[in-house]
Amino acid sequence: MKVLVTELALPKGVRWQVRMDQHVVSFRSEAEAQAFVATLQARLSAPHRLPTPGQAAG
Repeated sequence: MKVLVTELALPKGVRWQVRMDQHVVSFRSEAEAQAFVATLQARLSAPHRLPTPGQAAG
């Protein structure tokens, strides 16, 4: 997944966007955007177990 943080200059002030492929999430500050990216990257890099046959998803 490609993750990109960009600054947007809008008439009402600066906003920050995090783009994850085609999905975009806006934030009020760069710190909020960077915190979101850090959490996202930690979750993506965390070990994940694959479900075994017959195991309920949850």
